[in-house]
Parts: sequence; structure tokens; C-alpha cells
Amino acid sequence: MIHPVVAVIVVIMLIVAVALAVVRIVVGPTKADSAIAGDLILFAFMGLMVVFGLLLRVDAVLDIILVAAILGFLTILSLARLLQGRKR
Repeated sequence: MIHPVVAVIVVIMLIVAVALAVVRIVVGPTKADSAIAGDLILFAFMGLMVVFGLLLRVDAVLDIILVAAILGFLTILSLARLLQGRKR
């Protein structure tokens, strides 16, 4: 169980991180900046899901987070390969 005050602080911090990532996507000088900011948004969303899962005591959230983390990792690997322009 997570204390509600801690949950509110964590949610506020994650929302600020998402807002800064959106600014980086809009202003980012390179495509790599936008890709990393998009990855940050994914992982911040996963953090929000964990907090709400702990507050609501839902066990299935951990399975969903695990799948999302694997997909996020594979996505950033694909984007890195695409941005470098290297072919296999």
C-alpha cells in the first residue's frame, strides 16, 4: 500500500516530466531528441499505471507494465537503428 500523499507527489512529478518531454518533442532540434522524449512519455505513463495500481490494489498492473516495458525497449532499439541509418 502506498500512502496517498506520496502517490500525489509522484503523480505530479510524472506529469511535470511528461510536460517537459512534450516541450522537447516540439522544440527538439533533432529526431533523436524527439525519440527519447517519446520514450520518456511511455515510461512516465507506465509509472502512473504503477501508482494507480498500488492505490487501487490491482495485481494485473504488473503484467501490463512488464509487457509495456518490453515493447518500449524494443521500440527505442528500433528507433536508434532507424536514426543511425545502418542496415543489417
